Amino acid sequence: MRNIFSSSHTTLYDQDTFYKPFERDLVRARYLVAIESPFITIKRISCLLPIITKLRNRGVKVVINTKPLDEHDTILRDWATYAIAELQEIGVKVLFTSGHHRKLAIIDDLVLFEGSLNILSQSDSCEIMRRIEDKVSVLQMLRFIGLEKWCK
Repeated sequence: MRNIFSSSHTTLYDQDTFYKPFERDLVRARYLVAIESPFITIKRISCLLPIITKLRNRGVKVVINTKPLDEHDTILRDWATYAIAELQEIGVKVLFTSGHHRKLAIIDDLVLFEGSLNILSQSDSCEIMRRIEDKVSVLQMLRFIGLEKWCK
């Protein structure tokens, strides 16, 4: 599904259409970006790191929740280790949750992306993501996943 379907507060994306609007929202972040992605790869981080670096330089809090390194296969563990070090070096807060499989992003208190796409590792899989522009949904998700305390 390559088409983008939208209603008043939500828009659907696939793996080909997701990153451009996601990056546009990232650039507009004023104070918070929270990303949950079980897998992290050097390839994807290298695409997003310039934007994340600019956010950190502007004082935007960036929190990433991923699976612990020992839950990755060998090659993925090496990629994740390197990528996490790059993120931590610029002041990104990296959290580790055992058994992690959620894929979502929160930007400020206004935008929520949720779906099946691993935001920090996606490369060649068929995925779906929904963008929801709704403060209530964002706050509800932060509380539901327990990230609220890390995002204050």
